[in-house]
Amino acid sequence: MPTRLVPQLIEFPADDPDRALRFWGGLLGEPLEDRGPGEGEGWQTRSNRMSVGVHPRGQGPGDRFSLPYFVVDDLPGAMRRVEELGGGVIHPGQEWAICRDSEGSPFGLAASANG
Repeated sequence: MPTRLVPQLIEFPADDPDRALRFWGGLLGEPLEDRGPGEGEGWQTRSNRMSVGVHPRGQGPGDRFSLPYFVVDDLPGAMRRVEELGGGVIHPGQEWAICRDSEGSPFGLAASANG
């Protein structure tokens, strides 16, 4: 059975993080707060719906473009499935991975707390 993907987070890189925080906080009507340990660099919303994050633009595969993250129960299985379907795993990890789909678009996978 294929691994189920659940949208969790979409992240936006920023050349000017302060400007991006004002924009996204104003548009969403909620603040983006500092990330905690294990969440990476930057800020994100804390509501019960899908989170929006902002981080300084960098050079890594997940640092240059907006990036949706999907929660999966079986991260190793989901990475294998990405490759089986013609995508690629750019940055594998134990808690999250950066991947590309069959057309080269980047996305992230995050291990479920239950997985």
